[in-house]
Amino acid sequence: MDLQLSGHRALITGSTSGLGETTARLLAAEGAEVVIHGRDAGRARAVADSIIEQGGKASVTIGDLTTDQGADAVAAGALAGGHVDILVNNAGAYEHLDWAAATADIWLNTYNINVVSGVRMIQRLVPAMRDRDYGRVVTIGGGLGVQPFDNHPHYNASLAARHNLAVSLARDLAGTRVTSNVVSPGAILVPAVQEFLTKLAPERGWGSTWEEIEYNSVREIVPNDRVRYGRPAEIAGAVAYLCSPYAEYISGATIRVDGGTVRGAF
Repeated sequence: MDLQLSGHRALITGSTSGLGETTARLLAAEGAEVVIHGRDAGRARAVADSIIEQGGKASVTIGDLTTDQGADAVAAGALAGGHVDILVNNAGAYEHLDWAAATADIWLNTYNINVVSGVRMIQRLVPAMRDRDYGRVVTIGGGLGVQPFDNHPHYNASLAARHNLAVSLARDLAGTRVTSNVVSPGAILVPAVQEFLTKLAPERGWGSTWEEIEYNSVREIVPNDRVRYGRPAEIAGAVAYLCSPYAEYISGATIRVDGGTVRGAF
């Protein structure tokens, strides 16, 4: 299926690894020119060069989105190669902390990283999308924003804010051909997660093979209908669809890619 992304330019924040990198690679494979963002120029350049070697179009922009100056630099770098009509707000971070350890300063820092950084990029790039009457904003959220765990409360709350701001933006863009939507991943299998679960398996009695460990750990930690962890490419696929013309009629929506972890009819 051709997602008709040729001729479009996409900035994917936090795209030097993980979900961001996978998303950037898929958008490039679908014909978009992608802008790889990170704070490490070497890592960003390596991802961009790899995409170019595979026949895609890619450039790099570097900066820390937790400051206005850094966001200015990222926006300027992204726009240096032409207008940006797709923004994927993916960058974010969290620490595994309980309520006692998550101090007010940690809450503020997490909110700045996970929420305000995305706001900065929206305010710098979306006005031009509105002027051109075309654009796509996709925010990466998460099920913990809807059904939070009892731990890392600062992270759970920041995800809820990401979902909320995306819908508010969609309302603000009403009547234009610029859309704002959310892709909400469940537990996604990246190398660090697999390594962590494999080390934990003996004491939890999850088994010795990865197939056993995945099945048993999912049932204990994140029960879902597929009884497995998601893969980065499955998140990237949802993002790519929302970036395409086929998603023109989707506004302020959350696409959950979580195997049914979040259980609700609506």
